[in-house]
Amino acid sequence: MSYTPSPSECPATHDVPTLVLSLLLCTGLIISYLPQHLRIITTKTSEGFSPWYLLLGATSSASGMLNLLIVQWPLFRCCRVISAGRCFESLLGFYQVTLQWFLFTVILVLYLAYFPKHLKYQRTMPLEPDVIDRDYGATDSSRSEGAVAGRPKVKVDTTPEWRLAVTLAVVVFLHLSLLFLLSISLLLILSSTIPPHPFLSYLATFLGVSGTILAVLQYAPQIYRTYHSKLVGALSLGTMAIQVPGSVLFVLSLVFRPGTNWTSWLAYAVTGGMQGALLIICLLWKRRQKELGIDDFGNPLNSAHHDDERQPLINDD
Repeated sequence: MSYTPSPSECPATHDVPTLVLSLLLCTGLIISYLPQHLRIITTKTSEGFSPWYLLLGATSSASGMLNLLIVQWPLFRCCRVISAGRCFESLLGFYQVTLQWFLFTVILVLYLAYFPKHLKYQRTMPLEPDVIDRDYGATDSSRSEGAVAGRPKVKVDTTPEWRLAVTLAVVVFLHLSLLFLLSISLLLILSSTIPPHPFLSYLATFLGVSGTILAVLQYAPQIYRTYHSKLVGALSLGTMAIQVPGSVLFVLSLVFRPGTNWTSWLAYAVTGGMQGALLIICLLWKRRQKELGIDDFGNPLNSAHHDDERQPLINDD
C-alpha cells in the first residue's frame, strides 16, 4: 500500500527569505541562459561547441535532477496533504535544478538543429578509372568499358563530427530515459517502506557522485576546443559573464552556510573556475579576432559572403 504522510510530518514553516532567494535564482538562471540560446538562433550556427562538453553537461545536470527527485520524494508525497502553495515552496529546490537541466538541454537541441552545414557534410570522390587501372593493372578492354560509364559522380556524405554529435545526443537521451524510469519505478515500489529502502539511498548517492564528477569534467573538452580553434564561435560571452560571478556568489553562500564543508562546495568551485578560464580564453580570442579583422567564426569582417567551402554541400550539383 502506498504510504501517505500526515500533515505533521511535512514542512509547515513559511520561509520568506528562502522563497525569494529561490525565485531570484530561477529568474537568474533563465536570464543567464537566454543570451546563449539567442546567439545560436540569431547566428544560425552552433559552430565552436564541443559535443563532449554538451554530453557531460546534459548528463551531469540530469543526474543532479534525478538525485534531488529521490532525495525529496517525501516532499512530493506531502503534496497530497498540504496546500498547493506550501507544496510549491517546498519543491522549489527541485524546480531550480530541473530548470537548469532544461535550459542546458535546450543548448544541446539547438546545437543539433543549427549544426553548420559545411561541417555536417563532406564530398567523397570515387577514384578515376585510370587511377584504378594503374593500381590494379586493368586491360585495355576493361579500360574502354569504364570510359563508357563516364566520370564518377561526386557523392555527399555526413562527416565524422556530425555522426559523433548525433551519437552523443542519443547517449544523453538513453542516460536520461533509463535512469528516470529506474528512479520512478523504485520510488513507486520501494518508497512506501519507512525508512526508505537502502537501494534508493545507493541510487541517490550514485547519481549525486556521478553528476559531480561529470560536472567537474564538463568544461575540459570545451576549453581544449576553444583554445585550439582560436575562435569564440557560437559561445555567448554574455552567458558566461553572468554565470561566472553567479558561481562565485553561490559558492560563497555554501561556504558560510551552517552545516556545510568543503565537499558541499568544491564541485561548484571547480566548475565555476573552469568556466571563468573559458571566459578569459574567449576574451583573449575576441581581441585577437579584432586585430586580424575576422569575426567569431573566422570570416573576414569586410566580406559580405562566406567562403564557397562554407556553403551547404548538399545543394551542390
